[in-house]
Amino acid sequence: MKISEFISENEIVIGLKATEKQAALDELLQILEKNGLIRDRKQVLETLIEREKLGSTGIGQGIAVPHTKTEQIKDLVCALGISEKGVNFESLDGEPVFIIFLVLAPAGATGIHLKALAKIARLLKDKVFRNYLRMSKSPREAYQIIKEDEERLNSAG
Repeated sequence: MKISEFISENEIVIGLKATEKQAALDELLQILEKNGLIRDRKQVLETLIEREKLGSTGIGQGIAVPHTKTEQIKDLVCALGISEKGVNFESLDGEPVFIIFLVLAPAGATGIHLKALAKIARLLKDKVFRNYLRMSKSPREAYQIIKEDEERLNSAG
């Protein structure tokens, strides 16, 4: 499984405007709705907020990986937001978030959901990768960074 198979340049936002968690999630969901990947942005936002109440998906080091399952999709859907200002995501380390990887999985899918989260966590563990992603000037550049890093990880074993 490759994250680059579930996200395209069209689902990447460079320069997120929002500085608060709910607004940032909504900004990413607007892109998914505009691209026809979800039908009801508000309903998905509600499930994401409910998930956040269980514990912040702001995992530290400037990263958040919000995720939920929804009846609205048949296949895994991802969106990526890069913030220059930082988003107050109530992260575990109390720091602002600059990279938000949003993951939506079909309601009945557990395996693919967990695999995607593990892949994203593996990519984001690398500080150099995170820095390159944060410095991306365009969705195309961010997408290429993801693809190249996945290829590097796959060839490394």
